[in-house]
Amino acid sequence: MHIRELPWIEPVTAMRRLAHRPHLTFLDSAAKHELLGRYSYLACDPFSSYVVADGRASCNGEPLEGDPWHALRALLASYPQHYRPDFPPFQGGVAGFFSYDLNRTLERLPPPAAQGQGFPQSILHFYDVVLAYDHRDQKCWILSTGWPEQDPTRRSKRAGHRADEFAALLAGPSSPQNRSHTAASSWHSNFSRDSYVAAVQQVMDLILAGDIFQANIAQRFSTRLSSPFDPLAFYCRLRALNPAPFAALLRYGKLTIASSSPERFLRLDGQQVETRPIKGTIRRSGDPQEDRQRAELLLASEKDRAENVMIVDLLRNDLSRVCTAHSVKVPVLCGLESYASVHHLVSVVTGKLAADHDAVTLLRSCFPGGSVTGAPKVRSMEIIADIERVAREVYCGAIGFISFNGQMDTNIAIRTVTIDDDLAVFHAGGGITAMSEPSAEYEETLAKAQRIFDAFRAETKGAS
Repeated sequence: MHIRELPWIEPVTAMRRLAHRPHLTFLDSAAKHELLGRYSYLACDPFSSYVVADGRASCNGEPLEGDPWHALRALLASYPQHYRPDFPPFQGGVAGFFSYDLNRTLERLPPPAAQGQGFPQSILHFYDVVLAYDHRDQKCWILSTGWPEQDPTRRSKRAGHRADEFAALLAGPSSPQNRSHTAASSWHSNFSRDSYVAAVQQVMDLILAGDIFQANIAQRFSTRLSSPFDPLAFYCRLRALNPAPFAALLRYGKLTIASSSPERFLRLDGQQVETRPIKGTIRRSGDPQEDRQRAELLLASEKDRAENVMIVDLLRNDLSRVCTAHSVKVPVLCGLESYASVHHLVSVVTGKLAADHDAVTLLRSCFPGGSVTGAPKVRSMEIIADIERVAREVYCGAIGFISFNGQMDTNIAIRTVTIDDDLAVFHAGGGITAMSEPSAEYEETLAKAQRIFDAFRAETKGAS
């Protein structure tokens, strides 16, 4: 691998300088944190692409046989890479999204009544070059693998040549920064207030009948965008208004995915696994004293704690399927984390991955995340499809990377907007338990959605 350290350049500036290149991926620790937001990554110009549609995988348009997860695992095995622990973990590999609707490749589930925007179930690009950032040490590097060349000599030569290309791009001008005003004349939801409240009551009735313990129900908001509209400027507004440690921007032609997710789904570091489920939310206040009181109210909430503990148990079971015996632990249960507009209860579940498993089998065993489905997971997903009636697509799936060296980090794709040409869509939901209060659950979805609405209303000249 060819490694080249660069003078520090802000990730958003670098993003703008690479924005005209195909298949831009920006995995962005917009809320910097010693543990959760230390690294950011930029990649573009992939050498290969993996797509899953209707449960069938393809690579560069050529169909792949069998289970799509097994097909991905086989493709990654073609590009073995030694891990360099002295650099950020993503050192070349695949990055992109796994949509929530990949759940139907794992379980026999009814399709939702409507298919949403019709996106593939997954798009992953194979990147031989990654621009990697360490925010703590204020360092950045070009990491160039030389793949897909198989001959070592030619691979080394390609790695150096590609590093030169990226260094030149980063030294060049940024893409034009268009002034972008409000994008939406009006937002539409697949629920009215009354129908969402009724949906919550329906779930509570199922819980009381002993059918499930918890299910996550979301509103789907959509709008048509005015022209001109700059998705990159929108993303810069979103990350400024709602900075998050697991944010992301994916640019695939007319499709843009802009995520400001606070939630890690799965991280694999060597054989060490971590997941950080969020359950329990309260809106923040601008008054410091009231804000502290709200945080204390959340920490004392019996309903929110029960909601979180149920999902922790589900994730412990998911991890136990692929982790070594007795290695699954819960070092943090219902801890408080505070973000721009809300406080959350967050737990941490860890484990040691068994030697015969890897990142793909870990992801497959836990997908989709329990915090955005419910318990039991399969029955909750059936109820979600019946009540929400429209495909979630990227929402509640995962965005992130699997490195050629075996490392992985992914978010839960919440606080995530998809912009397809002139149509913008996002969802906001919450976990329903027997102790839910239906109107409060509706208000919680609006609290989670607020910063996204604000980002569409704001005005910007872009970021430099």
